[in-house]
Amino acid sequence: MKTIRLFSTLLLATLMVGSASAQHYGNRYSRSKPNVYIVAAEQSSNDGEQTDWVIEEFEATRRKGFQQMHNPQFIFSTKNRRFMLGIGGEINFRTSYDFKGAVDNIDFVPYDIPIAASFANRQRVMMDATASRLYTKAVINSDVLGRVVAYVDMDFRGGEEFSYVPHLRSAYISMLGFTAGRDVTTFCDLLAMPETIDHQGPNAYNFNFATLLRYEIDFLDDHMRAGVAAEMPKVSGTYGDHFQSLAQRVPDFPVYLQYAWGENRQSHFRASAVFRNMYLHNKATNENTSLFGWGVQASTHVEFGRWFTLYGNAIYGQGITPYIQDLTGSGLDFTPNPANAESIQTMPMWAWQAAGQVNIIPSYLWVSGGYSTVRVERHNGYYADNQYKRGSYIFGNVFLQLTDNCRLALEYLHGSRKNMNGQMGEANRLSMMVQYYF
Repeated sequence: MKTIRLFSTLLLATLMVGSASAQHYGNRYSRSKPNVYIVAAEQSSNDGEQTDWVIEEFEATRRKGFQQMHNPQFIFSTKNRRFMLGIGGEINFRTSYDFKGAVDNIDFVPYDIPIAASFANRQRVMMDATASRLYTKAVINSDVLGRVVAYVDMDFRGGEEFSYVPHLRSAYISMLGFTAGRDVTTFCDLLAMPETIDHQGPNAYNFNFATLLRYEIDFLDDHMRAGVAAEMPKVSGTYGDHFQSLAQRVPDFPVYLQYAWGENRQSHFRASAVFRNMYLHNKATNENTSLFGWGVQASTHVEFGRWFTLYGNAIYGQGITPYIQDLTGSGLDFTPNPANAESIQTMPMWAWQAAGQVNIIPSYLWVSGGYSTVRVERHNGYYADNQYKRGSYIFGNVFLQLTDNCRLALEYLHGSRKNMNGQMGEANRLSMMVQYYF
């Protein structure tokens, strides 16, 4: 009973301090600004300065771009500013209606558009909250390591569609320019794509996660940024009768170099590359062999004042399906050679997307739209008639920031898939989103 009474007293005291802090600082930091709870034995006259400093620390370490989280509304900090912990998340409710072709996926993935139209895939209605997220972020100021950031977030997309199984998205620690853990692949430019209701986004984009060790550095007054990483490989090939899979032995190696301009370095151009060595076993010779995969990418984010932003990326390579969203898990890193089934070959592929965003009322009302396409090229012919050849993705949406924490959106999507034999399927989707973050 003493433990329960003590816990109740501490909880009540925390809520009272939080309420006072929210009233005192709420007007100055109302738009997506957190309330700061100082965890200390006593309060002092410089609490306002402390609060400002903690908020600035979280803003300085906030990553911007596609599906990146806002600052948390609740931050706990020690008095000496050594340790700060933020807890936040969002409720994301989406409802959608597929017509004139339904995608066999909770996300709008052109690869999954059915080719043969039937009574079963004409229409589909969905209501979904699996994209809701929870996260925690710690910022530690160490005398030895400098600023250390530890971040973990999760959604509820870990099982079958609509199963609401918890799913780890990110879990990483960053310090001294290094990032270790699970994060978005280094090959992805997070600022090269506007937000969409569709959770995956355009098929030419590469918002995929990887377990990695990465190093990044800024130089030339933050105009230049470079990064290199070793990432856990994910191989998805078609082995045929003469080859079989092996455990991989070499990480993938993405690298990039970025040039940024503008008063706040808000615009940039990035050149990226990825190199991979994919291992497999040759059953005919009873020997292991490997195939070399590579890819290059150009991506950009250009802001024209407050009113218009241009986005885009273009990719070309061979055997790089984990780095093109429409092809992830497709079995097209390599296929048996149609001219000689006892040999194997990597598949050439390319993709590009371009999008724009118009800020009708900056930070409150904006519209965006764009086009994206992916293509797998023939190499010594093609392996199968129903092999994926090309997919397209067209989107248009409007977002309204209804309150500081509530966002509404509407979106239209059109996609198509074409096979190597020329057969083609199409699909359309209308979506609505209600998002509330905390």
